[in-house]
Amino acid sequence: MKLPRLRYDRFAWVAFLLLVAVALFSAIGRKKNSFADGVEVAVTPLASGDKLISERDVRQALCIPSAIPSKVPNSLCWKWNVWSGSWKKTRLYWMRNICRPKMVLHVTIIQREPLVRILDNNGGNYYLDKNGVKMPASKNFAARVLVATGNLAPYTAEFRNKRKSTLKDLFNLTQTLMADEFLASFIQQVHVNNAGDFILVPLIGDQKIVLGSTRKLEDKLRRLKIFYQEGMPYEGWRKYETINLKYNGQVVCKKS
Repeated sequence: MKLPRLRYDRFAWVAFLLLVAVALFSAIGRKKNSFADGVEVAVTPLASGDKLISERDVRQALCIPSAIPSKVPNSLCWKWNVWSGSWKKTRLYWMRNICRPKMVLHVTIIQREPLVRILDNNGGNYYLDKNGVKMPASKNFAARVLVATGNLAPYTAEFRNKRKSTLKDLFNLTQTLMADEFLASFIQQVHVNNAGDFILVPLIGDQKIVLGSTRKLEDKLRRLKIFYQEGMPYEGWRKYETINLKYNGQVVCKKS
């Protein structure tokens, strides 16, 4: 009986593929059993050059077991998004060191840009970014942004969709102020009193600017700019205690 001829070249090729598969699964198993041989962290600074969160903060977070749901990088990125109010984007990827056979986890963080800092009567202390997202106060530095104080509604994720909300009104007011070159550099604080009136505090002078509600906001701010640019230079910065814009078409001033 004639036996079939063995194809040793085909047998060798199959054996090689099996060895590759075993090595691949072994490498995956080692990767799952170890978080990383090293971690490289980069935090992109804000436009001002500041950082709300430091590279050290990120490294410490990686060392907290509760912050690491599993040893898979994608799961880590998802978990971070639950409490990562200081940044808008996190990129994580593995890279093998060419010189040494070690896996390094690279973490790149792009921060959110704070728009206004909230210090309300309810004990709230946080930032809102340009999209209305809540950001925790940073222990590293205080962002040089407008400060809002007083009787403000507590933050909720949907505050911008509410029909009535002092926080919504404040956010819209802040956006309007920051869009104006003169007002952005001139107004340093917004206070909401118990009557719900918005009061602007300028960087120069001791007067308080009573805006009232944010209705007809553009007209009120137009009158304010005209008064400061045309009337105030003649009267002096310290002459008035309050500048009231609540009344239609008027700027009512009270002397110090």
